[in-house]
Amino acid sequence: MQTILLASNNGKKIAELSAILASFGIEIKAQRDYGIEDVPETGLTFVENALIKARHAARQSGLPAIADDSGLCVPALGGAPGIYSARYSGEGDAGNNRKLLAALENVQDRRAYYVCLIVYLRHADDPLPIIAQGLWHGTIALEARGDGGFGYDPLFVPAGDSRTAAEYSAAEKNSISHRARALAAFTELYLDLD
Repeated sequence: MQTILLASNNGKKIAELSAILASFGIEIKAQRDYGIEDVPETGLTFVENALIKARHAARQSGLPAIADDSGLCVPALGGAPGIYSARYSGEGDAGNNRKLLAALENVQDRRAYYVCLIVYLRHADDPLPIIAQGLWHGTIALEARGDGGFGYDPLFVPAGDSRTAAEYSAAEKNSISHRARALAAFTELYLDLD
């Protein structure tokens, strides 16, 4: 099994990425295991933020690093919360969900999509990082449902389903989510490295 340092201290994200990548024979080690703190996400795009995180982890550890930057985009809100998804309300997941529902009150167009952007660096100064993305389309429910997942999962209804992502089992979500799609694309490129 190959080992990659994950540039995150988010326990739920670590568990989700570890579960998905294990099926490809890739083991994830969290940056917290190396005493590495999170770095401020100062980029203006998902790819910039993922690069900032991966570069920081690789530089601090001297190891290859992978980072993801993900979020929820709602076209009727001009793409918000977007790159600010995790800190949309400043009040954690429950506050973010409340703020999103308030922003969509009386809005008919409830389309949304999750974005996951993966960046892999062989070393901190890698001039050719692997970059992969995954999208998961759906709509925003009128109220939160389910207790699985995290983030906006209690509000996000994947296209073609009536359940929210929080009503999916972890295995089901990990097979079709934005993160699963980005990691599948990443893995294809990663396993092709010499």
